[in-house]
Amino acid sequence: MERKRFYITTPIYYPSDKLHIGHTYCTVATDAMARYKRLCGYDVLFLTGTDEHGQKIEDKAKEAGVTPKEFVDKIVTGERGVLDLWKLMNISNDRFIRTTDDYHVSAIQKIFKKMYEKGDIYKGEYVGKYCKPCESFWTESQLVDGKCPDCGREVQDAKEEAYFFRLSKYADRIQHLLEDTDFLEPRSRVNEMVNNFIKPGLEDLCVSRTSFTWGVPVDFDPGHVVYVWVDALFNYTTALGFLNDKYDDYEKFWPADVHFVGKEIVRFHSIIWPAMLMSMDMPLPKKVFGHGWLLLDGGKMSKSKGNVVDPYILAERFGVDALRFFLLRTFPFGSDGNFSNEALINTINVDLANDLGNLLSRTVSMVGKYFGGTLPKERQADALDEELTAMVSALRGRYEEQMEHYAFQNALSEIFKVISRANKYIDENAPWVLAKDMEANGVRLATVMYNLLETLRVCAILLTPFIPTSAAEILRQIGACDTCSTWESAAVFGSLPADVTVTRGDNLFPRIDAAKELEELEKAAEEAKKAALPALELEPQLEEKVDFDTFCKSDFRAVKVKACENVKKSNKLLKFTLDDGTGVDRQILSGIAMYYKPEELVGKTLMAIVNLPPRKMMGQESCGMLISAVHTEKGEERLNLIMLDDKIPAGAKMC
Repeated sequence: MERKRFYITTPIYYPSDKLHIGHTYCTVATDAMARYKRLCGYDVLFLTGTDEHGQKIEDKAKEAGVTPKEFVDKIVTGERGVLDLWKLMNISNDRFIRTTDDYHVSAIQKIFKKMYEKGDIYKGEYVGKYCKPCESFWTESQLVDGKCPDCGREVQDAKEEAYFFRLSKYADRIQHLLEDTDFLEPRSRVNEMVNNFIKPGLEDLCVSRTSFTWGVPVDFDPGHVVYVWVDALFNYTTALGFLNDKYDDYEKFWPADVHFVGKEIVRFHSIIWPAMLMSMDMPLPKKVFGHGWLLLDGGKMSKSKGNVVDPYILAERFGVDALRFFLLRTFPFGSDGNFSNEALINTINVDLANDLGNLLSRTVSMVGKYFGGTLPKERQADALDEELTAMVSALRGRYEEQMEHYAFQNALSEIFKVISRANKYIDENAPWVLAKDMEANGVRLATVMYNLLETLRVCAILLTPFIPTSAAEILRQIGACDTCSTWESAAVFGSLPADVTVTRGDNLFPRIDAAKELEELEKAAEEAKKAALPALELEPQLEEKVDFDTFCKSDFRAVKVKACENVKKSNKLLKFTLDDGTGVDRQILSGIAMYYKPEELVGKTLMAIVNLPPRKMMGQESCGMLISAVHTEKGEERLNLIMLDDKIPAGAKMC
């Protein structure tokens, strides 16, 4: 009989040059779900990958002095890159896609052209707001306090020729999909999407760019590259072989059973993605599940905020399985969770060391001590057995119900209720007392030991998706054979051979000295911060003294950037049109084009000396000087404009 199929995906990740524990959260959850379905007998395809196109990649590569492809290659395949991290975290993905893969690029061009030929993509001009970190377009009304509603960062004005996707055409169908089906979970995400994006009026989506080149080229209109979210979303189908010859799994696995995504990209997956699939007359995925964020100090982990947690450090100190377990045991998958090292250590000590580890160690040790490692076959049941055996027998059903709803925390809670009950069962039966008279109590003692081994067997099978290496070791130590380590056997109490032989092993989860470890982690974090600082060379201070009266003659003022553009035939100069508070625009030329894009500076408040005599630069007059900080970084001089608080009015004197 053909096995049931299950297709699960993570979002493909932007290749950040600083991976943190938040990056692993969704992938560990997806891995747990994939392993669970394999355990249940499904033919599983688990896809992950990297989203490698877009303006921010191009800009970061330029800053690093490499090509965009060289930049993403280092982060994806280099030391401690994305692939290394997934290997570290024991991620069992079946396929890994990079959006720079040739087969994907070719397929995206065909998809874009198909939607264009259908009339769902048309040419126009984009005028609006753009958030570069999120690669998101926004209308003025969608901004929150003038900033990106997703990440809270500054947006920039954008105006360029572009192609648009008729997203508005599918508004009614998308609203029905969200409100009348279980396509999107948790339900709270549905209300957010409908109320914030659909009911105010779903606008057509800009789906090409001309202001940069790092992307999939629109093959029928040179100069345009495909909007990164069109490129990224269709990876779920191109990785199966849709419109390419690389794979041949589209008919077998599409539509996806579930996309696991972070809540910040639910809009793309629950509105834009199904609309584009409707345009292509393709089946929709069965479900999108938007999980919460891992928060640190009350905010989302972010390199730009400097509040990241290194998964390598945590895995090296506490073990990969302990880290995987903590992520899914501690936080409800659909909600935000507050990460802390204290919580991590406490979870390891309480659940893994005290409860699970202690149960395994005591049970195997007692079988070894009282029976030489092999139990006799005879049994003697007692009323004290009934509650534990009933709980173990029903555990798989309770666990399965939670796993099918992606409630990982609840599934683990069901397991640890049984583990807790087993530890209590030891105290109730007091094996050390029974062992004092083996002639009278030996059979009863063997029964107690067998029941404990059976409890560990069932729990280890169900823990396999979460702590695969440790679960396999538990099964090895308790003498579980292949046939009694299956999903089917987890529903049957008594699957271990009656005369099972145990093999004592190392302590799987040693108890952690919390105070010592927290101190060590703090030291490691400080060292990591120092290592991340660029090697700076500062300009030496001048020894020549300037008298106070001479200094006071320099008139430093706050100026607002009204417009900024590159100076023709110059690689260094930007031309600024400034509001200096006088009511007459001031023009200043500054040699900082290597460090800033003109559109990034519009609206900023800068500092300038305004009483310098005008001078000609490239045939244009510059009236003053913008103030920058200068330093040498990695052997190259770098300038950073002095940015002032935007609340400071134009013309305010600096003193």
